[in-house]
Amino acid sequence: MNESLQVLVVDDESLARSRLRSLLGDCRAPAAVAAGEAANATEAMEALRRGIYDAVLLDVRMPGADGLALAHALRGMLRPPAVVFVTAHAEHAVAAFDLEAADYLTKPVRLERLQIALQKVERLLAGRRPAAGDTPDTLVIQDRGRTERVPLSEVLYFKAELKYITVRTASRSYILDASLSELEERHAAQFLRVHRNALVARRAVRALEKHDDPEEGEGWAVRLNGIDELLQVSRRQLTAVREALAR
Repeated sequence: MNESLQVLVVDDESLARSRLRSLLGDCRAPAAVAAGEAANATEAMEALRRGIYDAVLLDVRMPGADGLALAHALRGMLRPPAVVFVTAHAEHAVAAFDLEAADYLTKPVRLERLQIALQKVERLLAGRRPAAGDTPDTLVIQDRGRTERVPLSEVLYFKAELKYITVRTASRSYILDASLSELEERHAAQFLRVHRNALVARRAVRALEKHDDPEEGEGWAVRLNGIDELLQVSRRQLTAVREALAR
């Protein structure tokens, strides 16, 4: 990896977060940056929905849901970050590795040991990366206690709704716990952003139409093959949508 690892620091103690930020800034092989921080599991999940992180430096003992519970929740993400536990309590190590953590650091963390953990993260991420020309072709969706594999070729759009993403096919809708920016990065070849809250399948775009939206006023919308629903197009994305239709 040529770019710095994007790391989310999660610890309920501000001094601990500050020290980890400082240590990350000193890492060189690989380089890393504290791209976000959170004081508890709830804040961490919000940060992960808003942005894309390569790794999480995660304290085990925190008020509310602890680090082990958060790590378990992260495994259900579309592209989970690597987890490195950072704690003063070594007795949690076995449980941490049961959750497939990349590494387990004990406080106080030393720069040399953090650097080794980040090297493990880098190897883990490299192993997840698809081979050249290979693109993920299914989504794994947890639906009412059941796991379903939805072919990406059937998805017409992704739309951000509150804290979740609506995944729409011609026959039904699903709920996915992911971020729109994550989906856009992973599936940019197949999906086009038309609005801050929506991505549409490039192959499904049928027409661009004038549309009067009750909330946003007069503007444009795309019509997709397979459904009657129109999706609003923002002014910012209008040129990209026109170019996609012209191809």
